[in-house]
Amino acid sequence: MVEDIALDPSQPSIGEVRANHRFDPAPLEAWFRANVESPAEPLRISQFNRGASNPTFLLTAGTTRWVMRKKPPGQLLASAHQVDREHRVMSALGSIGFPVPRMRALCEDTSVVGTAFYVMDFLEGRIFRNARLPGMAPAERAAIYDNLNDTLARLHGVDFAAIGLADYGRPGNYFQRQMDRWTKQYRGAESDHIPEMERLIAKLPDLLPTNDETAIAHGDYRLENVMYHPTEPRIIAVLDWELSTLGHPLADIAYGCILYHSHSESWGTLEGVDLAAARIPSESEYVAAYCRRTGREGIPGFNALLAFSMFRLASIGQGVFKRNLTGIGNADATGDNSNTRQLAATACAILER
Repeated sequence: MVEDIALDPSQPSIGEVRANHRFDPAPLEAWFRANVESPAEPLRISQFNRGASNPTFLLTAGTTRWVMRKKPPGQLLASAHQVDREHRVMSALGSIGFPVPRMRALCEDTSVVGTAFYVMDFLEGRIFRNARLPGMAPAERAAIYDNLNDTLARLHGVDFAAIGLADYGRPGNYFQRQMDRWTKQYRGAESDHIPEMERLIAKLPDLLPTNDETAIAHGDYRLENVMYHPTEPRIIAVLDWELSTLGHPLADIAYGCILYHSHSESWGTLEGVDLAAARIPSESEYVAAYCRRTGREGIPGFNALLAFSMFRLASIGQGVFKRNLTGIGNADATGDNSNTRQLAATACAILER
């Protein structure tokens, strides 16, 4: 199903604040009126059912709406859930007209809702949960994926130093540092032995690029994490910047191509689609379009980049699974760790093809 207005409280994507994410609304109301604006009516708070990593809430006063993202409660993995970084990168990109929501305020005082959080403007638009884009004309599907590709190329062309992000990440040796980080994150959340993850940890460091090409890397760039205009195939907001940093741009394009290998309906998959008939680009066509826009002749070693992206996603999934086990994640989440295992197995198969 395509959710035409994804951020509408009448839709099933929004509900009551989950029991494990509840907080006293009074301090939030007081902070909001002092730091964002003072609406005539009290704030009403509901929660988006998605956004398992950083809980996301809809704040409503009369007909005006805002969105709040906060760190989850409980003990967190090191360097994860940095909502201050999300706020910073979107503020900087918004200053040059890149499509992001307008940032309103960041609060790092944990006495307000229990963790750090930020508030941004609510936007009316479309988020496509089903990557197959059912019910759409082929030409619109083609335009949606083309704009997704173009917006990523635009992001990687941003002069990050000129917008105050020169220190947003450490330059150089990106993939090795990422392997170290996600291996550590995986170990910190490990719940059982997964041989394929061990194989990836051993093999990938020798296969990944060692050059120091640097851009703003989104880290989770895919169809579900952007919002399109209500009627046009044009992105009005790139969302979910939790994993963003200064990094190698090829990590983003490879991550987006997981879609062509994923079997997960919840994350996104193109399984079973006649891509040519649907006018959805093939993996090679999507990569070629990105290369054309960024002045590349091609991407050597793409299989290793794709396998790395799956390893990183599997590590993230392991962390989400561990939080669910401890009761601080999504209560409706799956009770097994099959997604992590499947991603790791697929990554190993890609390395061997």
